[in-house]
Amino acid sequence: MRTALMLLFLLAVAAAPGSVLPQRNLGIEKVDAYRRANPELSVWLDRFGFFDVYASPWFAAIYLLLLTSLVGCVLPRLREHVQAIRRKPPVAPRHFARLPWHAEVGVSPSPAEEAGVRVRRVLRSRRYRVAVRTGAGGEVSIAAEKGYLKETGNLLFHFAVLAVLAGVAFGYGWGWYGNRILVAGPDTGFCTGLQQFDEYGLGPRLQPEDLPGFCLELGRFEAQFLDNGQPTVFQGDLTWTAPLQGRSGRHRLEVNAPLRLDGANVYLLGHGYAPILRYTDRQGRAQTSVSPFLPIDAMVTSEGAALFPDANADIRTGARSTDAQVAFGGVYVPTVPTTGPPALSAHPAERAPGLLLTAYRGNLGLETGVPQSVYEVPRRAIDSKRLAQLPGAAKMLRPGERWTLDDGTTLEFLGTRRWIAITIRHDPGEPIVLAAIIMLMAGLVATLAVRRRRVWIRVTPTTGGCTITAAGLPRSEYAGFADEFTSLVAAAGAATDTATAPQSVDGEAATGGVEPVSAAADNVRS
Repeated sequence: MRTALMLLFLLAVAAAPGSVLPQRNLGIEKVDAYRRANPELSVWLDRFGFFDVYASPWFAAIYLLLLTSLVGCVLPRLREHVQAIRRKPPVAPRHFARLPWHAEVGVSPSPAEEAGVRVRRVLRSRRYRVAVRTGAGGEVSIAAEKGYLKETGNLLFHFAVLAVLAGVAFGYGWGWYGNRILVAGPDTGFCTGLQQFDEYGLGPRLQPEDLPGFCLELGRFEAQFLDNGQPTVFQGDLTWTAPLQGRSGRHRLEVNAPLRLDGANVYLLGHGYAPILRYTDRQGRAQTSVSPFLPIDAMVTSEGAALFPDANADIRTGARSTDAQVAFGGVYVPTVPTTGPPALSAHPAERAPGLLLTAYRGNLGLETGVPQSVYEVPRRAIDSKRLAQLPGAAKMLRPGERWTLDDGTTLEFLGTRRWIAITIRHDPGEPIVLAAIIMLMAGLVATLAVRRRRVWIRVTPTTGGCTITAAGLPRSEYAGFADEFTSLVAAAGAATDTATAPQSVDGEAATGGVEPVSAAADNVRS
């Protein structure tokens, strides 16, 4: 058990870097940013797996050693506990006076055998495990024990810890997640393919084809706020279809009301606005972009970009232009303040919306195959001078307004759509962990609440009746044993019609002094 505790502490220490450092499975962009900020340190951190702590070999080694150690602790104790349950309570000690609690119950007119039967009934009625032994001369010795549930709870607790570890490991190996921004509208739905997620993570035991096949579409999304901007309601109408199963349905998606499907659950994480922009190029061809802008503060001031790589393409061949592609980057403000900076929203609701944009023209560099964010104007193209900001080309647009650029092309701000950020997750280890936590709590309650104790009652035949004596021994520190023992002795005396009844004075049995626990323990050992 000492080894298991050391490994448990070591596991907690090993998990700390996963909370401090960015992890690839949670956000690759954060890992890239950390690598750019700390290039030399990142080489060593990456070499030892600190950017993917929970999948590293050294973390898995500690995990497996902890499992092995716990199994080695629990199984022998389980075997001993089963043997103890099947074993009869131990024989009564010869000298009751050496035990912490002892008393003379009294003299009963009943025969020893009959008195023993009555005492046994009293003990059984109080849920003691009882063993009756008859000695030489007709002496009846009754041994009783109670509190086996304490060790049962202890074992249940440790088995629950094992189940938690196993459930977490199972969920990691066969679980998956995918995050996605879903814009409202029938033309922006998506299906659960890896290429359609903004970011995803698969367990090492899964393949892309193992993902369940279903599609999602966002209808109306409603968000309500107080005057100070505090949100009160987030809810969206989600339509889902499972083509392979021939099923479909609707669900009101809220923060605490996820959509639960076979194989995955859909949770609502956030929300925002997607400006609708229509750009008309030099040939008079119009293109419409619905681009989600990402919030940067609590008032949903949002930053984003709208890219038009097909602007000013060759009419005859359809080839993209290499110097007249267009991009717009800027800030969307749901409520433009009457005073102060116009680029900071005064309220998260669209009370006085405005879109502050900057125009760029050139080559966006999308054909290079280098991954880049769709929520900002390509920085690589700007740094390489392939994409240039138009001089003085910045403008605040209101819904319905049009902006004419220097070459006669136009941009119209048509309005916005709502979008939500969702995460789709499947963790097959969740039921195991839930059941294990319930077991753990039940075992902990039993371990802390139940006390192991033993009681012996000896019935010695005498002329015209029998003499009854009793002794008790709490197996662990138990402040309530004094009252329990006194009550038990009184019940045994009443059941056997003893002529004298025991008394309790200052917590001691009347006819026998109670020794201090430490001295009594020494006597028991001797």
